[in-house]
Amino acid sequence: MRVQFWGAAGTVTGSMHLLEVGGRNVLLDCGLYQGRRKEAFERNRGLPFDASRIDAVILSHAHIDHSGSLPSLVRAGYRGSIYSTSATRDLCAYMLVDSAHLQEGDVKYVNKRRRKQGKVPFEPLYTKEDALETLRLFQSIDYDRPFEPVPGVSVQFRDAGHILGSAIVMLEANERGRKRRLVFSGDIGRKGLPILRDPRVFEDADFVIMESTYGDRRHETSGDAKALLRQAVVDALAGGGVLLIPAFAVGRTQEIVYRLNQLWESNELAPIDVFVDSPLAVNATDVFRVHPECYDEEYLETMLTDRDRDPLCFDRLQYVRSTDGSRALNTLEKPAVIISASGMCEGGRILHHLKHHATRPESILLFVSFQAEHTLGRKILEGRNPVSIYGDKYEITASVRKAEGYSAHADREGLLRWASRVQEKGDVKHIFLVHGEETSLTALADGLRQGGAADVRIPERGQQFDL
Repeated sequence: MRVQFWGAAGTVTGSMHLLEVGGRNVLLDCGLYQGRRKEAFERNRGLPFDASRIDAVILSHAHIDHSGSLPSLVRAGYRGSIYSTSATRDLCAYMLVDSAHLQEGDVKYVNKRRRKQGKVPFEPLYTKEDALETLRLFQSIDYDRPFEPVPGVSVQFRDAGHILGSAIVMLEANERGRKRRLVFSGDIGRKGLPILRDPRVFEDADFVIMESTYGDRRHETSGDAKALLRQAVVDALAGGGVLLIPAFAVGRTQEIVYRLNQLWESNELAPIDVFVDSPLAVNATDVFRVHPECYDEEYLETMLTDRDRDPLCFDRLQYVRSTDGSRALNTLEKPAVIISASGMCEGGRILHHLKHHATRPESILLFVSFQAEHTLGRKILEGRNPVSIYGDKYEITASVRKAEGYSAHADREGLLRWASRVQEKGDVKHIFLVHGEETSLTALADGLRQGGAADVRIPERGQQFDL
């Protein structure tokens, strides 16, 4: 068994790990790299391996930094199966097509400038047709149901508690009469979050590939995060401005809506209009409604107690699909909450709202998710001014706040606790840390070693290890 790390190695995005086992090649995730625009475009434009060499793809969850290069793989000739949970497949049905739409739109915008400069135009990374072809290759597998993606390799999914349908992956292989178990964490969720169940583990692993996004810090509690959200709404009402929340269309948007609903039902907030301005978020919310197998007990109880009640839909909440409806929000003259994608402000409708609302001192900009290095969201959060939006410079004068308690990733304590449980019954020989920035990776590695982990490694992009 051999593993080679091609994405999320030394960085947070672009999850992509190539496993060679029994003479077959299995790809764990195939994510889009996000960061500096030019670097991201160059890295995403080509795959670091021959697509024809891949025998099977196993997808941990639907977030674009884990799934977003699947259409590129198919465009390059891959015709094998893509294994995921059914909820992940249903989310990808919207997310990959949406990503293709953004790829085509971004290249169209860039090519206008290239033509003026006499340069050869770019082709999009992939098209909607590539995304649709990708969806035909999906095979949905339930949690805890073993399947065999290639001969001699048994795989199971277990709930990661990160987003709807997210999975921890366990691969068991027989090579030369010896069994080896590799556990890939995907992205590990947090205990006690609303809607979704808590993350689970696989025990008795020989090797572990583990995320480390928040390996160097602790989150505030969900109660603290709820209080920060409430205060931001109160301040927006008092100041007469807009509360602008960049949020991932899957997971974060639904949690914010759910928390706002709780605050109004408990009479902790005065009425205010709430707009979810993201066609993808609207579609993702529809997917949430048809996957009760992922719900936690609290959410199930809410749904069963009052079958006519939808916690993701309430008075004064509007889901905005149309472009005209989105444009109308740019001219709002009364307090409101606008939740819009993308969560890192790297594309989508949030950019237009930043131009019109984040440049007003009475507005509030609340970040509720991780902001990767070099993204626009990270620059704003760090106080850099002016920032570039669609090639023009803008001064961000809104109050900038963050609520890390809404992160769907486990924090340092959660990661160490998860790793401890994975090692309880087995003899873990190597733990490979991925999906983190340098400070998070090294801090988590130190914590794991202090806890008795035998061998912890931080692979570089392209590095290969024999297991």
